[in-house]
Amino acid sequence: MTVRKIVPLVPRTLLSLALAAPLSAHSASQSLDELVVVGSRAPTQISEVPGTVWVVDEEDISTQASSGKTLKQILGELVPGLDAGPQGRTNYGQNMRGRKALVMIDGVSLNSSRSVSRQFDSIDPFNIARIEVLSGATALYGGGATGGIINIITKKGEAGETRFSSMAGASSGFNDSDDLSYQLAQSVSGGNDQIQGRLGIAYAENGGTFDTDGNQVKPDVTQTDLQYNRSIDVLGNLGIWLDDNQRLDVTAQYYDSRYNGDTGLYFGEDFDAFTGVDPDSFDIRDGVNFDQEPATERYQVSLNYQAYDVLGHTFYAQAYTRGEELNFHPFPYVRADGSGGLLPGSYYSASQQETALSGIKLLMTKELTNWNLSYGVDYSRERFEADQMLFDLARAADTGGLAADKTDVVGRYPDTDIDTLAPFLQVEHQVTDALKLSGGLRYEVVDTEIGDFVDNAYQVRVSQGMISSAEAIPGGEETYEEFLVNLGAVYKLDQSQQVWANYSQGSTLPDPAKWYGQGDYTVSGGQALLDNGISIDGSPLQQVKTEQVELGWRTGKAKWDAQVALYYAWSDKEVATENLSVVVKDNKTRNYGLEASAAFRPADNWTVGGTTHLTRGEVKVDGDWEKASVTDASMPKVTGYVDWHNNYNQIRFQGTHLIDVEDEDGNELKGRTTFDLIGNRKLPLGQVSLGISNLFNEDYSTVWGQRSVIFYSPAYGPEEMFDYKGQGRTYILTYSVDY
Repeated sequence: MTVRKIVPLVPRTLLSLALAAPLSAHSASQSLDELVVVGSRAPTQISEVPGTVWVVDEEDISTQASSGKTLKQILGELVPGLDAGPQGRTNYGQNMRGRKALVMIDGVSLNSSRSVSRQFDSIDPFNIARIEVLSGATALYGGGATGGIINIITKKGEAGETRFSSMAGASSGFNDSDDLSYQLAQSVSGGNDQIQGRLGIAYAENGGTFDTDGNQVKPDVTQTDLQYNRSIDVLGNLGIWLDDNQRLDVTAQYYDSRYNGDTGLYFGEDFDAFTGVDPDSFDIRDGVNFDQEPATERYQVSLNYQAYDVLGHTFYAQAYTRGEELNFHPFPYVRADGSGGLLPGSYYSASQQETALSGIKLLMTKELTNWNLSYGVDYSRERFEADQMLFDLARAADTGGLAADKTDVVGRYPDTDIDTLAPFLQVEHQVTDALKLSGGLRYEVVDTEIGDFVDNAYQVRVSQGMISSAEAIPGGEETYEEFLVNLGAVYKLDQSQQVWANYSQGSTLPDPAKWYGQGDYTVSGGQALLDNGISIDGSPLQQVKTEQVELGWRTGKAKWDAQVALYYAWSDKEVATENLSVVVKDNKTRNYGLEASAAFRPADNWTVGGTTHLTRGEVKVDGDWEKASVTDASMPKVTGYVDWHNNYNQIRFQGTHLIDVEDEDGNELKGRTTFDLIGNRKLPLGQVSLGISNLFNEDYSTVWGQRSVIFYSPAYGPEEMFDYKGQGRTYILTYSVDY
């Protein structure tokens, strides 16, 4: 029988191709022979990648999830260069090396032109096999990959008897009856030599979140949170060997995460807390009834084909489609009239933003003597639409915002269509047994089409009958072309350690929806006449390119391992947020720092390790370098852990310290130090886990809570209404079994 030689594409079984048990990304101890795809888009040993690579395996994910952490918190704990993860729905500001990361599931991008920060509100950890992370800018993946790559690889079926996995868990801080969350999950997998498949379903129901004093954390009415949230993740895949040299993998996912309660933030009668009439009148109350509830709903389907011998090449092809619908919390845009009422033009609304993305990726690889050639093309088409639901203002005012009854729907942002075509070439040359050079080029063409659009505020006025009509800001088309280059070298000092140097470029188009469609009007005769507006013809959005240089060293030995990298990244444009809109300024920016991880195993059952990311972001203003705004700057962090285990037990004590950052305007993000304790015990059937998060009940404000205060206060209400506290000590009990 012919031996199958195919190496499956990104979504397939890189885990099964890895040598020796993969080790924790938290301890930087992944095997240097382990295969990853984030560095070159085709399976490559870590030791051959001229860049900082981290692998978070299934065991790491399961251990951290047993301490109550969400996916973004797990990655923030285990990946040094990635900022600590918030506890709400948003991952706004969770940058990698101070810049945006490209997040993917099985190689399919979760990023969109509208940079809504919900990439990690997309999959349950139960369905994840492993996560590969490449720190720093990269040319091979194109748009959005300015800070790094995070590729979430889902679990797949394997040949053999039918296998089942079950999981049940609950968590509480033992405050009141709402302080209880639980999770249930089930999977079935199996197959034969020809066909393998898996189906996994994960369900979670959250209660309220409580701080260190036992008080409920205020619901996030800006980006929404996960209190009283219900989520379900259904993921299935089927792998088929078409013959000995061809394979097809099909993966489909449906994910729904939405508010499912009746408790919310009370804004005071007539929104008095927002208008400043009575800033202390906000409260947490029952009685919520929204016609549009905060939610994330998405689906994804991908087909992956591989053939071993196509014109002497290995051929990889992926076709995919992804759709998502994101709902936000109702928000009051209100002003007081001086006599206890609301001024005309006040309104209560919530946005719904939809993205549809489809595309295809083609890759050919060929190995020659001392050379490796990879080339291909990526194509994608994205459609973005956004509406804003208006609610009955009088009823909302009477209930302090707890009731949101639909009255009308208007446009929130201009419709946006983006087509991206990007051929690429990557060449690797083994100069000597010790030295390997690599280089590549990506030529990216981005066609953007923006629809005609009436400024949102004037659409609301038309809906309210304040004016009869308003002129539209004309849309148009704009094409961006960019060459992205990468150059790298890896030198093996010996069989267990390498040094590397790397230069790479990445690019991004900053949020067209937040740029276009804003206008200045003059109202005459009941009509709003356009004076000027932000349009493609008058003020086209600029693309931003990031360049990065990196020097690194890594080693993996029996008793210890480590990885260290120094980096410097820069751009000639600054992307900033002003009045909740995106602006692009002709200011140079730079991020530089040190990213490191180490682990020491003094005995067979013990591991001691930690990571650090020391980083600084700066903007050049009037010839001087200034500290970057804390609304976007990364917080330096240090983590550490002690792990003891034997064949039946594991105990892990871990801590994270975030270091204060401050900007030129005097705004500050205050750090924190928190600890977790995790214990696992194997039973005759299954395993039980007990986790205690925030072990010492540290009192702190979340990073997003501190940023939210800067964004929304005092313009939209008192500071206390947006300062979201961290969760107090919480106990998590989980039982899992494979059979």
